[in-house]
Amino acid sequence: MKIAIASDHRGRSAKIQTVVQLRELGHDVSDFGPADDECVDYPDFAAEVAQKVSAGAFDRGILICGTGIGMCITANKYYGVRAVNCHDELTAEMSRRHNNANILCLSGDLLSDQLVARIVDLWLRTEFEGGRHARRVGKIANIESQLKNQELPKPAE
Repeated sequence: MKIAIASDHRGRSAKIQTVVQLRELGHDVSDFGPADDECVDYPDFAAEVAQKVSAGAFDRGILICGTGIGMCITANKYYGVRAVNCHDELTAEMSRRHNNANILCLSGDLLSDQLVARIVDLWLRTEFEGGRHARRVGKIANIESQLKNQELPKPAE
């Protein structure tokens, strides 16, 4: 699977661990930063990954900031993105099974390294159930289509 990943400064340690995990699992991973621990603005990194997932350049994305909330809010501004902020294995599983989430947002401050690894693994392995859930995800897509004419800014360069 082709996966885009990024963090802010508070999620960088968890991101580094997750990149290693993803590569060990055989995924094609692109790390969109940051490259060091200097303070950065999470929307810039969330926008980069969300834009790439939205465009279909990547199958899925993973974003990690202090709480995961800011990254999730930003990513969900992009067409076709269904970003979720997961804090345990159940939310990770259900976000894939029922919502076909394509961007996972995590907390670098509130989750242990072991829990992050378990969430990532489960989220990647869980398939979308379809059926009645496909109808509901389709309704979300219809709302997005109605709003698609609204232009979103490109990620900062």
